[in-house]
Amino acid sequence: MLTREVLAAEGARGLTFRAVDAAAAVPPGTVSNYFGSRDDLLTQAGARVYERLIPDGAPAAEPGDRARAMRELVERIAAFRSGYLALLELRLEATRRPELREVLTARVRADIDATVAGHAAAGLPGDATSVRLLYLAMNWLIVERLTLPGVFTGEERDALVTAAVERLAG
Repeated sequence: MLTREVLAAEGARGLTFRAVDAAAAVPPGTVSNYFGSRDDLLTQAGARVYERLIPDGAPAAEPGDRARAMRELVERIAAFRSGYLALLELRLEATRRPELREVLTARVRADIDATVAGHAAAGLPGDATSVRLLYLAMNWLIVERLTLPGVFTGEERDALVTAAVERLAG
């Protein structure tokens, strides 16, 4: 999705019909034929960028090795750098755009609820609050990795993930 790439590279303020037209190498005005306004473009981007961040299958780690599964999650999302940075841009823009905020809130809340339900269904240790705290910790670790990659080494990051899982979810 070229909108995601423009968001990641130029930020929400740089997301214009002209910028997406240029990224798509299409004649000027093409993108505006598909979106009624810039708000519509942002809202549609918010609905779509999150889809790619949701896992498409079972984690590679064994179910009993939750720390490894969380480390793999951090790496998988960090590998989709443009998508996560675009999502951060959209989150910031959502503070000013109620329709976008509504879309993102619903998407993120559904993901958190599904994660908590999956955790409970699998009979894993730790309660819903532990899962939510892990969600918050992993998200900020990903932000740190993508925006200031030198703050923690890979080894420090792995140790922090392991400590978070052990302390929060037993």
